[in-house]
Amino acid sequence: MSWGDVRGLLQYVPQFRGKVFVILVDAPEPALAEVMLDLLALQGVGVHLVIGSTVHSTDALLDRAAEVELKYSQTVYQSDETELLAALGRGQAVVARFQSSDPFSTQIASLAASISAAKLVLLHGAGGISAQGAVRAAEVTENAPELIVAAADACHAGVPRVHILDGGSPAVLLDEFFSNEGVGTMVYADSYRVIRPLREDDIVELLGMIGRSVRNSTLVPRGYADIEKNLGDYFVMDIDGNVVGSVALHRYPDDDRAEIACLYVKQAHEGLGYGQELVLHAQRAAQRSGVKTVFALTNRAAKFFQNELGYQPLSLDDIPSDRREQLITSGRSSQVFGQTLSTEAG
Repeated sequence: MSWGDVRGLLQYVPQFRGKVFVILVDAPEPALAEVMLDLLALQGVGVHLVIGSTVHSTDALLDRAAEVELKYSQTVYQSDETELLAALGRGQAVVARFQSSDPFSTQIASLAASISAAKLVLLHGAGGISAQGAVRAAEVTENAPELIVAAADACHAGVPRVHILDGGSPAVLLDEFFSNEGVGTMVYADSYRVIRPLREDDIVELLGMIGRSVRNSTLVPRGYADIEKNLGDYFVMDIDGNVVGSVALHRYPDDDRAEIACLYVKQAHEGLGYGQELVLHAQRAAQRSGVKTVFALTNRAAKFFQNELGYQPLSLDDIPSDRREQLITSGRSSQVFGQTLSTEAG
């Protein structure tokens, strides 16, 4: 693992610290030792663990937990949630005995919801499903694979995220949790990937994210005060609580044109269509405010605006005069591309 990988992992530590994960260890026997090492790593960053299985005995789980020196309660949970929560509060993992052979049974889903678990995770063995990425629970139909339907039911019962992972894959828990895209199937009840307005507490994150492009002169320099003053112009793409992209829509007083600016997607998320999503979101915001034309000043992203979004080349005379003067004064050389918006607000 590179230092870059480590840095990527660290962004999740504050997000996971203090959260409860219910982990169903139905992984094949040879994989149990590696799974327990993953659980030890999760406990090390402050995750509270409830561990159970529908195929392995609680004694087998306790033995494996002891082997890796996991901090766990000697009391096996059966029905006393008060005792379970007390153990979690002490920083101990809890091994639970479940009566059902169904990994997403009403009993298991109800427990996860009642203790406000952030995640319910199944590490399946043979007979699982192939990785399908993020799936919104509300969009799961009866024709979906049985495990996904059951996971969606658990979401409807109050569990925010249900993960279905190949328990035989090495380090699958860490690969799933410590990356935005994941490696398995996640059924979610809440918003997993959203484009939302920039918040004041996002500004430092945004400045850090776009810093490289600013230094390379592919984005206009922006300071904290400038962004704070124009906070309502900015949108960010948020994936699982992490900002991975940005766009701004700068409107001009007494003008029916607006500028698409500060378009940026983190390197790890390039090539997934997120830049196009961000621009289209800004265009819809422009339409709702009565803007008839949007334009962008760019060199590096010229092909993107033309080929992916259908923008047409414009001259400097086609942009608002005050923006034109700013550009000339700055000494920056940028191409201009524009798009006429439909009259229907999207």
